[in-house]
This record gives sequence, structure tokens and C-alpha cells, in this order.
Amino acid sequence: MTETIRTLNARKSCRSYTEEPVSEELLDAVLGCGTHAPSGRNCQAVKLVAVTDRALVAKLAEMNALGGGGDPFYGAPCVIIAFGVKSGCTPFQDACLTLGNMLNAAYSLGLGACYINRAKEMFESDEGKALLREWGIDEEVFGVGCMILGHIKGELHPDLPRKSDYIIKIG
Repeated sequence: MTETIRTLNARKSCRSYTEEPVSEELLDAVLGCGTHAPSGRNCQAVKLVAVTDRALVAKLAEMNALGGGGDPFYGAPCVIIAFGVKSGCTPFQDACLTLGNMLNAAYSLGLGACYINRAKEMFESDEGKALLREWGIDEEVFGVGCMILGHIKGELHPDLPRKSDYIIKIG
């Protein structure tokens, strides 16, 4: 079995992080893998925003919690938001594949990562729209998902069995 197959089969979501920041080198490696994800007609209809500023990560976590309290980012020191560019061919799918590539890249580099929902709701809000303007994103975009990233604290959960009816083979 190849190292790639082992990584894909072993990757787990991480929900406990140390306070150690992710180095620029590791962050760039993860982001770079995102830019090489497949995209419809190679439109690359994705915009990525990587945030490592602790105060801004906390603000984004608060926005993502939608008033529910708690930390939906589990204390991760970095959050990457994937946006679909509306003028693209397949922006939602492109952003999802980008996030998937980055999740696998993070694991292969020994980092913890987890997909976090509600990016759409975060950036449909007035607060989210203000952040987009502040970040200089003037294209028509929509939030697809967030990926939290950091150094793993403790152990990842053991693998759960796959559903017995996950795959149907025909022919």
C-alpha cells in the first residue's frame, strides 16, 4: 500500500489542540495542497483565507457558534476559510475538494485538522460581510467551510468501523 493510501485511510478529525502556533512553512504546505485540488474546468473558483491572529480566530469562533456558546474551533490556533467564487464553474464543489485536500495534507504533516460547518452563515451576516471588505475580497463569494488547524493535543480517536452498506458495486 502506498503512503498516500495509508494517509487517506488513517486521517481523523482533531478536536483538541495545543497552543503552539502552526509554522509558516507547514501552513504554506497545507494551503499549497489546497490549490492543487481538482476543480471544474480548472476554474479554481475558490478563495482561501488563513487566519492565525488569536483575537481574530476567537472572533470567527464566536461568529461560527451563532450565539450558541462554546468554542466550535476547539482551541485551534489557525482557521482556514474556504469561499466559493460565484462566477466560477463549480465553486461549491471546488471549495469542498480544496478543503479535503488540505485536511489530508495536514494529517500527512503530523498536524490536526477538522472541517467545521457554518461558513455560509458566518459570511452572510453583516459582521461577515464587513470582514470580507476588510480583507479586500470584493468578488462575489460565499462561505463553504472552515478548516481548523493546529498541533494535536493528546491522541486522536480510534478509527470507527465503516458502514457495511457504504459501497454498492454494480457489474
